[in-house]
Amino acid sequence: MKSEPGFTLGRRSFLFSLLPIFANRDGLLRPRSEVLCSIDFEIRRYALRTPRRYLFIHGDEDTARAILSAYSNDHDGITYLVTGKEREVNIAGAKIDPNRMFSRVGAEKSIRDLNPNMDAGKITAALDYLDHNRERLIRRLTPEKGSRLVALHNNRDYSVKDEVAASDQTSLKQPDLPGNFFLCTSPSDYDILKQSPYNVVLQTKSEPDDGSLSRLAAKRGFRYINLECHLGNYEDQMAMLRWMDDRLP
Repeated sequence: MKSEPGFTLGRRSFLFSLLPIFANRDGLLRPRSEVLCSIDFEIRRYALRTPRRYLFIHGDEDTARAILSAYSNDHDGITYLVTGKEREVNIAGAKIDPNRMFSRVGAEKSIRDLNPNMDAGKITAALDYLDHNRERLIRRLTPEKGSRLVALHNNRDYSVKDEVAASDQTSLKQPDLPGNFFLCTSPSDYDILKQSPYNVVLQTKSEPDDGSLSRLAAKRGFRYINLECHLGNYEDQMAMLRWMDDRLP
């Protein structure tokens, strides 16, 4: 790009001058695809520099996918959407729950549970592959300092009742809707979320290690929030997401 005589175009100015080329609406850059840990993601970025991260990782949870796909059109953040339609993903020939792959211990348990007849050598190969590639995915999902990672999930039988015993604090404002709840790892986030009309649990411990993002976040000290709703409950889950984003820093 040629500048006017006597004018030097800075790097930041140059990048912002390209924004209309790469954006398809106000602030939303065109989605792109990337493979991380053998998982295909669609990555949607709203604005050039944005600290928040959002995640959809279980391909069979259609309500959460629809909500994040719509929400990312005009809300600050980088959104990672698994493109597959199945709950599990395939890594180095092994089926695994993608929310149990964030530690070797959790990944091994998930692989053994889902591949009961797999040869021990193949299990080790899959675990070694994850050990080599996991950190790249974690770096992408880790929010910038002071910000947060929000994962959207849908459930069928799972509910907040399954998390109460493992929680440091609980606020159950909707006991008749146990499938709808926030699980957070930051006490400051909990203090705000418990003011909501929704169920909230706080979990700050990194053990027992089940390979989940919540345990990883507790271990590494970044803010993580899991927003759970019963599958098909679009209106409630969208309302919960908006309530959270309107109030959390």
